[in-house]
Amino acid sequence: MEGVLVRKIKKICVFCGVNSGKDVAFVNAAFHLGEVLGKRKIDLVYGGGKLGLMGCVSTAVAQHERQVLGIIPSAFTINNLVGETCGKEIKVATMQERLVMMMELSDAFIALPGGFGTLEELFQMISWAQLNIHNKPIGVLNINGFFNGLLSFVDHAVKQEFITPRARKILISATTADELVDKLQAFRFEPDPALSKLKWSPSSSQKEKLDLTLRL
Repeated sequence: MEGVLVRKIKKICVFCGVNSGKDVAFVNAAFHLGEVLGKRKIDLVYGGGKLGLMGCVSTAVAQHERQVLGIIPSAFTINNLVGETCGKEIKVATMQERLVMMMELSDAFIALPGGFGTLEELFQMISWAQLNIHNKPIGVLNINGFFNGLLSFVDHAVKQEFITPRARKILISATTADELVDKLQAFRFEPDPALSKLKWSPSSSQKEKLDLTLRL
């Protein structure tokens, strides 16, 4: 669009459930999101394995010959708990290390339907954006109103003055994959003037690990 800065997105991290959910629309939407990413030549970063919606989106991206990177805690690989990762796999020691690496290696984040783990990852990225740790766009794919309650709660927190209107803009939502990717590309980060003064940097050990990852 003329006059609108379009963000270059090469890799999107997708958070979603290891279950498929009750509604077949969730599975269909996960496959479709993978197809959209593939057609737009966007690579996938995800939590690894092949179960549930995670397996759906990763399979679809791989079928379109885009790179798939699974970042998975070593504990999950014992006894093949979550199945074989579709694409390359990086094993990490902790959940926190996994999330930091996802943040560093991705240009944007999308949450599909999921449980507590998905919600934790989503809100961690939102919190880190609010704290100016990163400035990457974050969105939820609101399939059949799955996130309606969550979005209403966030708006309620804004009304009760626990979340600022500026911070509310961090969380994007859309009902289709194409619309959501378009919104992520058009996103403009507006840091809080006070929080923007915070300076964050990974530790030397984290930098070394990330450098090694990027060279793989």
